[in-house]
Amino acid sequence: MKPTGRDVDPLDRAFGQRVQRLRKERDRTQAELAASLGKTSSWLSQVERGVQPVQRMDLLQQIADELGVSVQQLRPDAGSGNSASRTPTAQTLSNDLDETRRLLSGHPALDTVLAPAEDDGASPSLHSLSSDVDDLWELTHAGQLAQVSELAVQLLPLIERAVRVSPVDQQAALYLLLSRAYQALSAAFVRQDEADAAWVAADRAVFAAERSSNPLHVCASVFRMVQAFVRLRSLGQAEHAAQTAIRALEEQRGDSPEALSVLGSLHLALALVRARAGGRAEAKEQISKAREIAAQIGADRNDFNLEFGPANVEIQAVSTAVDLGDAGEALDIGLGINAVELSPERQGRLLMDLGRAHAQRRQGGEALECLLRAEAVAPEMIQTHQAARAAIRELVLVAGPSASRELLELADRADALD
Repeated sequence: MKPTGRDVDPLDRAFGQRVQRLRKERDRTQAELAASLGKTSSWLSQVERGVQPVQRMDLLQQIADELGVSVQQLRPDAGSGNSASRTPTAQTLSNDLDETRRLLSGHPALDTVLAPAEDDGASPSLHSLSSDVDDLWELTHAGQLAQVSELAVQLLPLIERAVRVSPVDQQAALYLLLSRAYQALSAAFVRQDEADAAWVAADRAVFAAERSSNPLHVCASVFRMVQAFVRLRSLGQAEHAAQTAIRALEEQRGDSPEALSVLGSLHLALALVRARAGGRAEAKEQISKAREIAAQIGADRNDFNLEFGPANVEIQAVSTAVDLGDAGEALDIGLGINAVELSPERQGRLLMDLGRAHAQRRQGGEALECLLRAEAVAPEMIQTHQAARAAIRELVLVAGPSASRELLELADRADALD
């Protein structure tokens, strides 16, 4: 998992501080430098705080060129025994999903397409591939994006090859695994704020799900696409995608828990779209529909890795209320949610939104407590989520000279004041 401000590698911290100093000396904002590197502001913020290691020489050279210095000036240990001998760990592995993004940039099994072959028996078994896809989702939910990238670049070409060379009777199952893998990558890219890559992954997930003859996975893939569109601020596209899938599901009138989970999740996604567009009544209407569906299911489930159910609907209701500025409503709902059985991602999201709600009400102590708890559960969320960083920045500004050491340290770890 990505290190917090307390445990980053000293070499990465020093490198990040050097990048920040050089950037400011050249009067460039994080957004400007990040754009020139083809990265997001969140990624560059993490680099400058030392929580995003930069080990690849080509990327070091690109940063150095943009800042007008040599790689040796930028990172004195580069090319020396010190940097090369560092053993990759959860803290030093790249968390930027670059290798996975590169994998999406071309055809994942072009050699097999150009030279069709029979199954030579070298492909991993369905059971083995299924287990790897399950692992990919576990890593995605845990926010361990370095490991997501490492596994994905090995796994995806294997599945893409297998669907092209395996016997016909195995292809539906393999296409389903392929769809699930691309859905996981789309979710991971959304978390890393790489929305354009998330869109590509979701689109491939839709195609693979259709080839698997599993319509519910098609709709689950559309849900991932909606999330990508929201991050891209393409609210019109997000609304169209969500509404199209909702109408199709409602026409089928499926009442299985799996179908209801997908339908309810799409209503929650549409609620987010409406809230971001400022549609208060429309967003609450979608929350109400999702709440009714969750009541039909009766328990929190994780069909299609959507984590839909009564508790998750209320977590989304809290988030929607905060987005709409209804801090009191968010706290009324949120403080009654028991999220202990949910994933760290969902627990962290609830705590973050409760912190934002307290911040809106100028309750600095309560806001800080919630944000610190969110950081303990899901550190990368506090480090990368723009809304969390904005809330922290607001708390510091309101507190002024009386800001506590804990708050200032949190702001430093989240780089909320840059």
